[in-house]
Amino acid sequence: MSGSERETGLRPVVGLTTYLQQAQTGVWDVHASFLPGIYIEGVTLAGGIAILLPPQPVDAGIVERILDGVDGLIVTGGRDVDPSAYGHDAHPATDLPDRVRDAWELALVAAALRRHLPVLGICRGAQVLNVALGGTLHQHLPDVVGHTRHQQGNAVFTTSTIRTVAGSRLAGLIGESTDAQCYHHQAIDRLGDGLMISAFDGEGVIEAVEAPGDDFVLAVQWHPEETLDDLRVFAGLVEAARAYTTERVN
Repeated sequence: MSGSERETGLRPVVGLTTYLQQAQTGVWDVHASFLPGIYIEGVTLAGGIAILLPPQPVDAGIVERILDGVDGLIVTGGRDVDPSAYGHDAHPATDLPDRVRDAWELALVAAALRRHLPVLGICRGAQVLNVALGGTLHQHLPDVVGHTRHQQGNAVFTTSTIRTVAGSRLAGLIGESTDAQCYHHQAIDRLGDGLMISAFDGEGVIEAVEAPGDDFVLAVQWHPEETLDDLRVFAGLVEAARAYTTERVN
């Protein structure tokens, strides 16, 4: 992005969803909204302005007002989506539900899609997008693939080779394949309405989905923020957000 673009205010504003749970900092141990700073760095390095969208009670007016102030939306990683949101009973390995965050993010995604606002889902965010559009999830991948390599635990990411679907938006961004940083014990099962698969891993696990057409609606099951030497996924969202706000202004 050029200096003149920065001066004329064309850096798009990207909203990122956050956690809302107990957190410790210094002498404090409090219920807090937070997000790892590496997500924010990904947006800013790609040319965007990052703002945080903490979970809060869902109200259509609040959601619309929030989205009035952003040019793109990133639904970030975090705990498992409550399986009742897609009509399933909870697996023993599924996290305890965070219904406030679930309701907030599902409402944000639904409203963003109605507005044709650029949307990027990351890990949990891919699952939220799929559930928002009526899809379902595999609640515990080891039951499906027979191993725990997608999420080894103890905050250790594993590297998986991801292959994109030819002709997809994702393939246009990152090419035929990439080495992805994974940390997920769940994955997309039945696709949500209007989505297509845009990447798999070597075992056929869905690693990315997107909406065909002109709108930027893309979600990856891996964590692109963990490898900020490759900003292509963030850059794709930021460029779409810039185009969205330019069109809105004009």
